[in-house]
Amino acid sequence: MKKVFSNRMNGCSLIHFSFLLAFLFLSVNAEAKVKLPSVLADNMVLQQQTDVKLWGQAQAKATLTVKTSWNNKTYKAIADNKGQWELQIPTPQAGGPYEITFNDGEPLTLKNVLIGEVWFCSGQSNMEMPMGGFDRQPTKGTNDLIAKAKPSTPIRIYNTDSQEGKWVRQFSKTPQKDCQGEWLENTPVNVANTSAAAYYFARYIQEVLEVPVGIIVSTLGGSKVEAWMSREAISPFKSINLSILDNDEQIKNITATPCVLYNAKVAPFTNFAIKGFLWYQGESNRDNADLYQSLMPAFVKDLRNKWNRGELPFYFVEIAPFNYEGADGTSAARMREVQLQNMKDIPNSGMVSTLDIGHPVFIHPMDKETVGNRLALWALAKTYGKKGFGYASPIYKSMEISDNKIYINVENAQRGLCPMWTSLKGFEIAGEDKVFYPAFAEIETSTTRLTVSSDKVPHPVAVRYAYKNYAEANVFNIHGLPLIPFRTDNW
Repeated sequence: MKKVFSNRMNGCSLIHFSFLLAFLFLSVNAEAKVKLPSVLADNMVLQQQTDVKLWGQAQAKATLTVKTSWNNKTYKAIADNKGQWELQIPTPQAGGPYEITFNDGEPLTLKNVLIGEVWFCSGQSNMEMPMGGFDRQPTKGTNDLIAKAKPSTPIRIYNTDSQEGKWVRQFSKTPQKDCQGEWLENTPVNVANTSAAAYYFARYIQEVLEVPVGIIVSTLGGSKVEAWMSREAISPFKSINLSILDNDEQIKNITATPCVLYNAKVAPFTNFAIKGFLWYQGESNRDNADLYQSLMPAFVKDLRNKWNRGELPFYFVEIAPFNYEGADGTSAARMREVQLQNMKDIPNSGMVSTLDIGHPVFIHPMDKETVGNRLALWALAKTYGKKGFGYASPIYKSMEISDNKIYINVENAQRGLCPMWTSLKGFEIAGEDKVFYPAFAEIETSTTRLTVSSDKVPHPVAVRYAYKNYAEANVFNIHGLPLIPFRTDNW
């Protein structure tokens, strides 16, 4: 009996050993399969006519091949000691769908890949606001577009912010190589959960350029720009405390903690080829607008350095009118002034005005179509070289004082300002006592100048226009783009 029992044990041991070998074989095989970051996936859009990076994980020192269906070419990469690999491949003119097959012994094929234009879209809640709106905060005119969304329309969305309509919040003290997110097709459910400003932009340039468009959406409501900056970019600003990045202290406010959104929601994409950046943020930095003026150029310069693809275009949105601490307060007005200076200081940038779509008690303007379309106009004109339409809002250039009037000269109004032959609201005028009074303003018939005056100010020295938290647009260029708020003083 003892011998039989022993034999049975040996038999069982052999069976167990066989299972163990099979398990180990399968495990090795599973490990052998190439692992890709989430941004390299089915349904993605690759930037056309450039060298794009592909990267991921494999076994240490493994040799893998990458085959692209648009040219039937095979490329080779060798993983390093940690199994990391990277290669560059050229992309053709826009088209698709294509496939890409990765193989290090077990093939992995990405399907439904398009070649076209890719834009990285970031910021706080006004960029985050989806086509379907926030709870109790609707977006204007989006319901029909959502219902009509078709997968055949070559717009693809990579969303880091939500999955199946539920918010996903990501942050990190150190730069990450990957994040949660996925490429989505243009279906009603997916469009409903997509940034409205970004989607309207994509829709507009897709219709004009007639190529596939991909948008990578990475946002967080209430976030400050400091959270979106890398450690390298923000370190020169000694007033900003970075110690939390080096200790075990728990992050309690991810919207304001420096670097944590860059680390989790920007760093994972810097290998991915894009055409440019869209940015809608600033509301949360009204409390440090003067610092913001210096932070933004450093932020943009660093983004461009991280992507290492030249001076990528950076188009951003002026914060909209809202009461904030009171309609007549000026914190938002100061931020708009800083944003205008940012546009002048940041090469290859452009700013969209939202002065005509704000609301005194809704911080999230319902009209995101105007925002997205105006961003698209900047891109079409300055990035894609299209002509024949307006894209830049009028901005203050200079003033002249004559008798009891101040004459305002503007840029980006070559065919004149409007409306003509009527008095204009929103202007204030002051003398040397620095006391502002509501002013009478109108557009000279023979020039593009604004004339501003008041019976209460016989010797004027300064003019302000829409320089309040909440103000309404009253002056436009011939293309319907609003005059950017301004002041001629620095009081």
